[in-house]
Amino acid sequence: VCVTGVSGSGKSSLVREVLYRGLKNLLRGHGPARDGFREIRGWEKLRRVAEVDHSPIGRTPRSTPATYVGVFDEVRRLFSQVPEARQKGFSPGRFSFNLKGGRCEACGGQGRIKVEMEFLPDVYVTCEECDGKRYNEETLSVRYKGKTIHDVLQMTFAEGLEFFYPIPTIRRILELLVEIGLGYLTFGQPSPGLSGGEAQRIKLVKELSSPSVGTLYVLDEPTTGLHMADVQKLLGILQRLVSRGDTVVIIEHNLEVIKEADWIIDLGPEGGKEGGYLLFEGTPLDLLKCERSYTAQALRRYLRGD
Repeated sequence: VCVTGVSGSGKSSLVREVLYRGLKNLLRGHGPARDGFREIRGWEKLRRVAEVDHSPIGRTPRSTPATYVGVFDEVRRLFSQVPEARQKGFSPGRFSFNLKGGRCEACGGQGRIKVEMEFLPDVYVTCEECDGKRYNEETLSVRYKGKTIHDVLQMTFAEGLEFFYPIPTIRRILELLVEIGLGYLTFGQPSPGLSGGEAQRIKLVKELSSPSVGTLYVLDEPTTGLHMADVQKLLGILQRLVSRGDTVVIIEHNLEVIKEADWIIDLGPEGGKEGGYLLFEGTPLDLLKCERSYTAQALRRYLRGD
């Protein structure tokens, strides 16, 4: 479902303030806080509502996209099953740079040490104990197919897909990351360095790699800043959510996304006091017949190639 309309026409108010907040209260058993609406119908089959936004997935360098989506847990589990690791009694936790035992204690597993400057911003220098590798020597002595756990952190997701392809639990998540256009990120990429769009797509991968429970997803302009090729990749991921039985509600101006939607809700006719009215609801094909809609006018020109 794509919610469209000019800026200020009430899209965010409808989707985020009314639909999302109302469903959240209903699913918690609190009953809807009726702010601007009478009732919400047809929600009973939903089990969950989630807003997939641009907010960070982690605020410290210890957080990485690989840990967020769970793929690094599978990598650590794989390393713990290497014969050398089993002989030494290493558990998956041994290969975490956040836990004592396997990490370098001089830098706390960060590979860098913060140097506080009195009148200048703090600077980070490479840890001399581990040479920036985050782990102690005993942990780094364990190798899988010739690679240490530090070597894996240096890999991009695209490289990791090729390297771990025979391992289904790892391959499945990496395929999603590459499919959505994030194959260039590394396993060790700190989460605070991600853009809002990258964080949003990481969240979508996490959702898609988890079992479907009947979720309604809310996204606010997910194509912002994306190249057209990446828009197509995003549409593929959203379609997979829908195909497995979930519902996706998107606030969007991108005409390619609007064209691919199953259902359009167009608000307007203008912004501000002249907005907030339902101009149209139906398929993209039927939207083209709506004369009052600016979205319909833009979509007609887009489809003609003007």
